[in-house]
Amino acid sequence: MSAPARKPVHVAVYDTLADWETGHATAYLARAGHPVRTVGPSADPVRSIGGLRIQPDLALADLRPEDSALLILPGADLWDTSQDLAPFARAARAFLDAGTPVAAICGATAGLAREGLLDDRAHTSAVSFYLAATGYGGGEHYTDADAVTDRGLITAGPTEPVAFAREILGLLGVYEGEVLDAWYRLFHDSDAQAYDVLEKAAAR
Repeated sequence: MSAPARKPVHVAVYDTLADWETGHATAYLARAGHPVRTVGPSADPVRSIGGLRIQPDLALADLRPEDSALLILPGADLWDTSQDLAPFARAARAFLDAGTPVAAICGATAGLAREGLLDDRAHTSAVSFYLAATGYGGGEHYTDADAVTDRGLITAGPTEPVAFAREILGLLGVYEGEVLDAWYRLFHDSDAQAYDVLEKAAAR
C-alpha cells in the first residue's frame, strides 16, 4: 500500500522577490518528496530581484490553507515600498487561523507585522528597529536569533536563509535531531564532519 500523497508546500512569488532566500528550503523539501508549488498575485509571470522570470503555478485567490502543508513568504522590495503584497499577509493570517504553518523571511516579516501577526508571537527579522518602524505591537516578543518558530509561524532575517530552511525542514519533519543539526552545520558552517552524519542517515 503506497503512502498518502503529501500536500504541496506553496512558495509565494512576486516582483522583486529575494530569490536567494528560499532555495535551501525548497531544494530539500523537494528531495524529501514534498511537492513545491509557486503562487503569485495572479497567474501572470513575475520577475525576481535577480532577474529570474517565474511563471506561478496558481494565483493567490485560488490558494486554500487546507490544500497546503506550508506557505513560504520570501522578502521583496515591494514589502516596504507599496501595499501590493498585503494580500499575501492576509493569506498568512488565514493559514495560521486554519492551523496551516507559515514561514516568512526578510521583508515578509514586516508585512506580517503590519497585519498584526507578530503582536503575540516570538519572532525575529533583520533587526528590531526594522519591524518597529511598522508601528506594530509585538516589540516585546522580538528575539535576537537567526530564526524563530512559534505556534506554526517561522520568521528569519535576510542573512539567514540556511537557518530559515532548518526551521522549515524541522517543522515538516524532513530532518530531526542530530540529522537536522548536521544539515545546518554542513550548509551554514561548512562542517565536513556533518556530512558523515547525513550520509549515515541517508543509508539507513
